[in-house]
Amino acid sequence: MESILRSIASCVGVALSLFAAACTTVGPDYERPDEPVPEAFVETGPWKEAVPRDDIAKGTWWEIFGDPILNDLEAQALGQSLDLRAAAARVEQSQAIAGISGTFLAPTLNLAASSSAFGVSGNRPDQPSKVSGNVAYSATENRVPLYASYEVDMWGRLKRLSEAADARFEASLAEYYTVLLTLEGEVAQTYFRLRAVDEILRILRENIALRTQARDIVAARLRGGLASELDLARIEAERAFTQAEAESAKKSRTEFRNQLAVLIGRPPQEFTIDPVPFQITVPSVPVGLPSDLLERRPDVAEAERRLAARNAAIGVAKAAYFPSITLTGAVGFQSSELGDLFDRDSQIWSVGISVFEPIFNSGRIDFDVKRAEAAYAENLAVYQARILVAFQEVETSLGGLRLLHEQASYQEIAVTNASRATELASLRHQAGLVLVLEVIDAQRTSLLAERQVIDVTRDRLLTTVALVKALGGGWQDRPMPNEVAGENPLANQD
Repeated sequence: MESILRSIASCVGVALSLFAAACTTVGPDYERPDEPVPEAFVETGPWKEAVPRDDIAKGTWWEIFGDPILNDLEAQALGQSLDLRAAAARVEQSQAIAGISGTFLAPTLNLAASSSAFGVSGNRPDQPSKVSGNVAYSATENRVPLYASYEVDMWGRLKRLSEAADARFEASLAEYYTVLLTLEGEVAQTYFRLRAVDEILRILRENIALRTQARDIVAARLRGGLASELDLARIEAERAFTQAEAESAKKSRTEFRNQLAVLIGRPPQEFTIDPVPFQITVPSVPVGLPSDLLERRPDVAEAERRLAARNAAIGVAKAAYFPSITLTGAVGFQSSELGDLFDRDSQIWSVGISVFEPIFNSGRIDFDVKRAEAAYAENLAVYQARILVAFQEVETSLGGLRLLHEQASYQEIAVTNASRATELASLRHQAGLVLVLEVIDAQRTSLLAERQVIDVTRDRLLTTVALVKALGGGWQDRPMPNEVAGENPLANQD
């Protein structure tokens, strides 16, 4: 038996050596496309350039807002988001597929032990030469064969398949971080919208209280003949308008609260968040070089990895032009008696080689190569488009922050003067110098100015989050999942 194994191993070794010497990998080797990248962003404003690069926001980038409630919500989202769990499961699937693809480069070995017994009829029409006369008999067969096969990757088909699977795994990992960054951004933006609504509700309640006091004053003056029914109707209408706005704001708050609950993976019925003062400071976001986007943005990385997978697929398609060579071998034992199964005379073995070469398929391989090349061209366009979108999103966010910063300074002036005008109008009305309509107009202007301050602050916060997302957030600085052990990416987000 040992001599048989040595003979088979020697034959297989010689064949593999000859084939390995002749092996070549068809199809183009992947090279990352060179994309023209601007040297700097056009927009300048209330932010700072990220030099050195460790100034860039890290994984927990939301901490720059200094809000402990937001920090807690982000932590809940990372641990409970169902969208994030689904993305992590997709990473594990693609990692398993990459592992399967890698196994095709190695030989396969299978054991197929069997034992069977059968009986033969004495009235059979055919008689074996070893049995005389029409007699019934039975027999037993025991087999312990070990089968081996190996596809010689002469043209690199299996290598390209493994390359494509590895690239798709890396793309799914980048896709996971895209989902993660999107989730973090949506949690922060939804939270800021909810806080802005809370502040608007506070201002509306204060204005309702002021209008209620004004109504009572006008009603008293009406009873004393110092005011008209028209004055009372106007102040009542303005109070009702403000109350209606408050109800609308409550509706918006409910929507944002429910949206926030789903984002952090909790039923809306079980989630509550109490109002707090709207005192979030708009931070300065460090902005790096434009070339950083190609390294930090997970969606750009995903598109580039899918491009690499498409490139490898071209080699797989072209390998179909060439013959497929498979080496096979078997060794084992066969006997009718279990006691003799492992005797020297019970040994069985075989070696073989098979070659498959397509001769005629109506140009199917040509079409498949063209399909693979067209798919590569498609992904190249997608990759280039992602880069353009990345630059566009950063420039838009930078420009938005600059303009909102200027708008906020003007809005503060407007609030100061509107508040002063309301105070003066109220004093003049109490002195009987102006009609109540002037007080109403002044209050309406003051309310509008205060709401616009909140809107601008909210928009600055939302745009800051958009800029962090456009810059790739803290994706580059996150620990990557263990690609060997198959560690779940969700375990690496703390």
